[in-house]
Amino acid sequence: MTHVRKAIPSPIGVLTLVARDDRLTAILWENDDPGRVRLGAMIDDPDHPILCETERQLALYFAGKLDAFTVPLDFSGTAFQKSVWKALLAIPFGETRSYGEIARQLGRPGAARAVGAANGRNPISIIAPCHRVIGASGKLTGFAGGLEAKRYLLGLESRAA
Repeated sequence: MTHVRKAIPSPIGVLTLVARDDRLTAILWENDDPGRVRLGAMIDDPDHPILCETERQLALYFAGKLDAFTVPLDFSGTAFQKSVWKALLAIPFGETRSYGEIARQLGRPGAARAVGAANGRNPISIIAPCHRVIGASGKLTGFAGGLEAKRYLLGLESRAA
C-alpha cells in the first residue's frame, strides 16, 4: 500500500508527515533513522487532506493554541507497541510519565525497558507524545528527534499549560 508524504517546516526542524488513505501513519524527523519506522513506498502529495489538516493542527500546537490533536491515526506495529502508543495518547498535555509508570499502567511493571523500546519506535511523534516520557529520575532520556527537540516540546507545553 502506498503512503503519501509532505515535508513541512517547524520550530524543531523539517517534519515529514505521512498518511495512508484517510489516516496519519507517521511524523518523521529531519534526520530520522530510516529503520526506525518502516513504511514502504511513498509519493509526495502536498495537497492530501489528512496531511494538510495535520500541518494545520501542528501549526496551532507550535503557536501554543492547540493542546489536543484530532487527526485520525493509523499505527502499524506489534500489539505491545500499539498498547504503549495508546498509553502515550492518554498522557495529558503539559504532563510527563516515566517508562516505569507506563509499564505499570499496562499491567507489565517489569517492562520499563520494553516500553522505552516501543516509545523509540513511535511512528507518530508529537501527536502520540513520546516526548512526554522521561526517566524515573526526571531526566530527559533518548528521543528520536533529539534531546533539544524534546526539551523544546516539553517547554512549549509547560508554557501553554
